[in-house]
Amino acid sequence: MKSYSVKELLEKQPLGDSVVVNGWVRTFRSNRFIALNDGSTIHNLQCVVDFENLEESLLKQINTGAALKVSGTLVASQGRGQSVEVQATDVYVHGGADPDTYPIQPKKHSLEFLREKAHLRVRTNTFSAVMRVRSALAFAVHSYFQQNGFYYMHAPIITGSDAEGAGEMFRVSVLDPKNPPLSASGDVDYEQDFFGKETNLTVSGQLEAETYAMGLGKVYTFGPTFRAENSNTSRHLAEFWMIEPEMAFYDLDANMDLAEDFVKWIIQYVLDNCQDDLQFLEKRLLDEEKSKPQHERSEMALIEKLKFVVDNNFKRVTYTEAIDILRNSKPNKKKKFQFPINEWGADLQSEHERFLVEKHFKCPVILFDYPANIKAFYMRLNEDGKTVRAMDVLFPGIGEIVGGSQREERLEVLQEKIKALDIDEKELWWYLDLRRFGTAVHSGFGLGFERVVQFVTGMGNIRDVIPYPRTPQNAEF
Repeated sequence: MKSYSVKELLEKQPLGDSVVVNGWVRTFRSNRFIALNDGSTIHNLQCVVDFENLEESLLKQINTGAALKVSGTLVASQGRGQSVEVQATDVYVHGGADPDTYPIQPKKHSLEFLREKAHLRVRTNTFSAVMRVRSALAFAVHSYFQQNGFYYMHAPIITGSDAEGAGEMFRVSVLDPKNPPLSASGDVDYEQDFFGKETNLTVSGQLEAETYAMGLGKVYTFGPTFRAENSNTSRHLAEFWMIEPEMAFYDLDANMDLAEDFVKWIIQYVLDNCQDDLQFLEKRLLDEEKSKPQHERSEMALIEKLKFVVDNNFKRVTYTEAIDILRNSKPNKKKKFQFPINEWGADLQSEHERFLVEKHFKCPVILFDYPANIKAFYMRLNEDGKTVRAMDVLFPGIGEIVGGSQREERLEVLQEKIKALDIDEKELWWYLDLRRFGTAVHSGFGLGFERVVQFVTGMGNIRDVIPYPRTPQNAEF
């Protein structure tokens, strides 16, 4: 007999065929009906067994969570809730699951509880749907760039530079933490460490990707990055994945064009290929929002929100224009913003970004030309001397989802900015070489992968869109 996945059987429906299917028991009722799921789809396959022909010892092993191999005939279902079912002729138990100790029972579990069982939570409908969507999004990312002439570059995970200048990095060291070697000045002597210098886990692959863009033309990185930010919010992870394309000969306008096309393409891919999971996640979100006060509920259902991004042209607005809009807005005048906007130069918060998208323009927004003093050193300085060629893409419900810029290609200007920020120029000698040898206009952006998975799935906490979240005081599993 041919072995099938649950998804194959439900889609192809080879009625009358003898089939074999493997999976885990979601429910077993009336000692007759097994709901089997193998992770290939949100839907379960009903397997009907004749309990009179089953040994009692086998029957006791068929509990929620048990792994089974079911052999039988696929037939049209006479019951409600499914179009086909397997009339089982043989059931083999790969591994049982004690009903008294198996934690993922067929009932509603809180997301907090499931985080404590992260090794098993993917067996629930919610997390299996989220992780299938995550997989589809990752495939879409690679597909888009490969189809558009980009080369995939693996940026180093261990680095001696801090791309963001934030200083919130995880140190990499093999020195004895209780008795490290000291220099003559009494500081830790990192020259005796493994790499002969102080090194950290990367916060971004951008700087290294720039070097490859200036030789290969268009590259992208897609890998893990790390921030030692002691934040326990629903938006922060200590370990997360970043997508960072870098393009030679792209100015800010071309960068914004690419960012808009890219995010639309990957979201459309999920709309085309993950409808069952999206419909389940949308229903889950609607049920969840019923318990919220009216003013806290989303104005758009999940799939509508995704189509809102795909179907609308992104509005491009300067930071200065945005500040004027926000300063004169009703929420600001009535002091409804948690962070009031009083003057030019303010660092925009999520509430401001969402107001621009959801209330004012009613479409996704790209803000550009930000104040230089709230952006990173590598962004190209505008002729006004106070703004840089930075851009952020803003989405409904989440605010900023993409951040990027035209990079500073002028050696002297970049050296001045590095000096002003008290960054050691010797640490970035190789980065400055790009400006010494064949410099050219170039641009890029970064997209936090978990942020886009969170947007597409509607999950409220970023810890629920990555298999094993790493957060302050938590590195379990």
